[in-house]
Amino acid sequence: MLSPLLERIKKQPLIFDGAMGTMIYQRGVFLNACYDELCLTQPDLILGIHREYVDAGVDVIETNSFGANRMKLAGFGLADRVGEINRAAVALARRAAGEAPVYIAGSVGPCLHADQPFTDELQPHLAAAFDEQLAALAGAGVDLAVMETFRDCRELQLAAQAAARRGLPVLASFVPRGGPADQAGESREAAWAAMLDADGNVDLIGLNCGMGPSEIFYPLQRVLKNTAKPVVVMPNAGGGNEIGGRILYLNSPEYFTEFAKRYVELGARGVGGCCGTTPAHLRMAARAVKSLSGVKEHARIAAVTLPGGAERRTAVPLAEKSALGAKLASGAPVRLVEILPPRAAGGVPVFLERCRRCRAAGVDAVNLPDGPRASARISVIIAALLASRETGMECLPHYCCRDRNLIGMQADWLGAQALGLRNWLLITGDPPKLGDYPDATGVFDLDSIGLCRLAANLNAGCDAAGHPIDPPAAMLVGVGANPLALEMEREIERFYAKVDAGAEFAITQPVFDPDALLRFLERIRRYPRQIPVIAGIYPLTSLRNAEFMNQHVPGVIVPPAILSRMARCQTKEEGLHEGAAIACEMRDRLAGAVQGLQVSAPLGKIGAALHVLGLGPL
Repeated sequence: MLSPLLERIKKQPLIFDGAMGTMIYQRGVFLNACYDELCLTQPDLILGIHREYVDAGVDVIETNSFGANRMKLAGFGLADRVGEINRAAVALARRAAGEAPVYIAGSVGPCLHADQPFTDELQPHLAAAFDEQLAALAGAGVDLAVMETFRDCRELQLAAQAAARRGLPVLASFVPRGGPADQAGESREAAWAAMLDADGNVDLIGLNCGMGPSEIFYPLQRVLKNTAKPVVVMPNAGGGNEIGGRILYLNSPEYFTEFAKRYVELGARGVGGCCGTTPAHLRMAARAVKSLSGVKEHARIAAVTLPGGAERRTAVPLAEKSALGAKLASGAPVRLVEILPPRAAGGVPVFLERCRRCRAAGVDAVNLPDGPRASARISVIIAALLASRETGMECLPHYCCRDRNLIGMQADWLGAQALGLRNWLLITGDPPKLGDYPDATGVFDLDSIGLCRLAANLNAGCDAAGHPIDPPAAMLVGVGANPLALEMEREIERFYAKVDAGAEFAITQPVFDPDALLRFLERIRRYPRQIPVIAGIYPLTSLRNAEFMNQHVPGVIVPPAILSRMARCQTKEEGLHEGAAIACEMRDRLAGAVQGLQVSAPLGKIGAALHVLGLGPL
């Protein structure tokens, strides 16, 4: 038996289905037909569409009743069949779900046309129409009432009242308007979110239609900031985008899925599709979202002790683990540069030359991301060994949970220990659906908290099963932190959990709002156990680079003011200099607040990273 939808959506994000009208039209039904009446006249067609979405793996399917209210049906001479059509719509959805663990949502669209104003004279007629439709949907047993594609908040609240009177959970969804810098749209979305947040008839707040996946990203950010209620986002498949002077229609399932995953990372509790989306879009999105580390259940690693009779071994002190550990223990400023491992052996000479430049400039260690954005590169362990042996550069390889199970993780670390690798940054990792290999399987036996606990066990002389290891590992355990997480309380809680699990230092996501980082530091310094924090800084190179970081890199938010500064750059050189200037301003603003900086080398530009660290010209 399914748990109540409102309980479930607070525990894990739910996948809603996609467009019904798009699918009906693709089946050859003319636009002048009443699509709601098809529940009576062509039930097998509607049943088949529902089943495609169920087979795609969605958690919620919506009834084919979007326009099944008295005012809309009157145009087709069907005003007297409201109850019959809505009951048939629910029956078809329920039949399609069968034994699958799928919720049935009653779809309710506006009675008003897009350009029709809401008036006091119309209000009683609207209220009566919604009450009639919701009575039918509730009587047929829907699990949720979805008010969608509304353009007038007063009408949306009338519909929500009708659903609440029938005892139904309510998702109130409206059409967004604002873009990344549209002040009118921003204030409207914030106002709607605030009103719906205060509305006792509304349980979930939604955004749907009007925009494609990338455009709805910014309105979603604003709504999330203005409500404590769960948010569901259902964009269109996409529209025309100007790229390099060409108009490209970015509406593929892959494009939709990349943003679906990003919405969940921002804090959305439900993702679905509106106009133009199909079962193909939702199938890929469902697989991606359900593979996210924040959604999947992880194995729990408990702190272990040596069995009775075994000799306890003294853990290696922080200052003795590595040169980086010694510098962290001393409180001295740390300077790190992030360099991507090469994609193949042919890129090794360039990679090693970049490491040599960093060592010659006085960088303390180079960070090596582990398959960033779920891409395939040379193993970070191999890259770190090459760099340390060929250049003498100390390395800080990242290690993520995505690609290895618990057994493989321990094997990697014990082998790396034997070869002298001590420094690690432990992260959960991007799911495969984000990268070049969407059909690969993400393992995620552990998340970063469990990974810290596993490292702490090895440092204490025990493996995850409690078996003694000799000598104990001497791993320097670092973790990531996101000072701009929208669910800040959850981020703070997870940060504390990492510290308790054995983290010895932290590196933040690239920060473009230093004040946000300072607020984050103030919060985490209330915790009794303190660890050094290193600020991540990324020197932007262009407006496109800034927009990519903002929309596609998990945990990164580029404020509108910085986007505007980068938009004023007319050449590559101007973009590079402006991005470096912004990074240097953040460096200066954070001076003394953190123990060091990790600066990324954007697009392999080592000079930009060294310049921001004060180690060379741009």
